[in-house]
Amino acid sequence: MQLSVIVPVYNMAGEGKLNFCMDSLLNQTIVDYEIIAVDDASTDGSLEILRAYEAAHPDRVRVITYPVNRRQGGAKNEGLRAASGEWVGFIDSDDWVTPDYYERLLARARETGADVVGCDYSLVSERGFDIGTVVKNNTEDQTGLLDEEKHRKLLLRPGSMVVKIYRRSVIEENGLGFPEGIFYEDNCAGPLWSLYFTRFERVDAPLYYYYQHDASTVHRITEERCRDRMRAEEAFLEECGRRGFLERYRQEVEFRYTELYYVITLFSYLQGVKHPKLSFVKELRRGVEEHCPAFRENRYYRERIGEEERRLMDMQRRCDAGFYWYYRLKLLARRARGVFRRGFRP
Repeated sequence: MQLSVIVPVYNMAGEGKLNFCMDSLLNQTIVDYEIIAVDDASTDGSLEILRAYEAAHPDRVRVITYPVNRRQGGAKNEGLRAASGEWVGFIDSDDWVTPDYYERLLARARETGADVVGCDYSLVSERGFDIGTVVKNNTEDQTGLLDEEKHRKLLLRPGSMVVKIYRRSVIEENGLGFPEGIFYEDNCAGPLWSLYFTRFERVDAPLYYYYQHDASTVHRITEERCRDRMRAEEAFLEECGRRGFLERYRQEVEFRYTELYYVITLFSYLQGVKHPKLSFVKELRRGVEEHCPAFRENRYYRERIGEEERRLMDMQRRCDAGFYWYYRLKLLARRARGVFRRGFRP
C-alpha cells in the first residue's frame, strides 16, 4: 500500500461537510491508497455516512469507531495503528483537497528522497475549488536535508500537519503519536515529529482547502480549550525532555512552550472568554515561571514577542490583579470606540 489517509471524524454530518471531504479523497488521481475514517464517538449521523462510504467503496474506505470520545489525537492514533501505507497523511473531516493533492506530494517525495512532504493551503468559507486566501505553510529555508539549524526552525514554526505526508516507518520506529483527550494535539506532535525526519520538501501550491466556519476549533475560545493548549505544551515539554531533545534545543523548546502555553493563551483567553478569571491568569504566569523560569531572557522571546506584549507581561509579573484589570479596561475602551465609530459612520 502506497498511502494511508487518516480522517478523524466527530459530528461532521451537517451541511454536507463530511461528504465533501470524503468525495475529495475518493477522487484522488493515485490508485494505491486507503482511507481510514475514524469516528470519534459522533452523536449525529457521521458514522452512518461513513458506513455508507465503506459499503460503496470496500476496497478503499475502512471505518473505525469506538464508544468514548478521545478527541482528534485519539482518533489519529487509532488510524496510525490501522495504517498499512508506506506514507501517512491526515485530513480534518470538514476540509478537502485537490484531486492531484497526494499524487503531487508523493511525486515530490520520489524526486527528492524526502521522508516528509508538504504544501500550502487555502482558507475558504464555501465548499468548492476556488482558491481563497493562500497561506504558505512552511518556508524554503526549512526544506532540504534537515541539519540542526533547520530542525531549530521547524521546532519554532512546524506548520500544519494536515498539509503533509509522512513516511510511516519513521513514525513507527520512533514511537510517534498524539496526545489524547485534548484539542491542539498537533501543537505537541508537529514540532516533536519534525526532529525525527531527515529531509523535508514542499510543493509550492495551495492544494489543501481549510474550511473556515464558526464551529472550527480556532474560532471558539473557551477556558477548556485554553487549558487544552496548556496541556499540549506540557506534553511537548515532557516529551522533549524524555527523548533527549531539551538540552540540544533548549532555547527553541522553551520559547515554543512559552509562546503557546503562556503568551497566546493569555491574550486569547482575555480577549475571547466572556468572563475571564483572575485565578486562571495567575495560573498561566505561575506555570510558565515554574517550567521556564528564564523565559524573558530567551533570545526568541526578545526577538519574536512584540514590545507591547512584553510590557504587559512584565506588568503581570509585578502584579497579577493590576495587569488583569488594566488589560480588561483597555479592551472595554477599545470595543467602545469600535461601537462608537460604527454607530456614527456617515
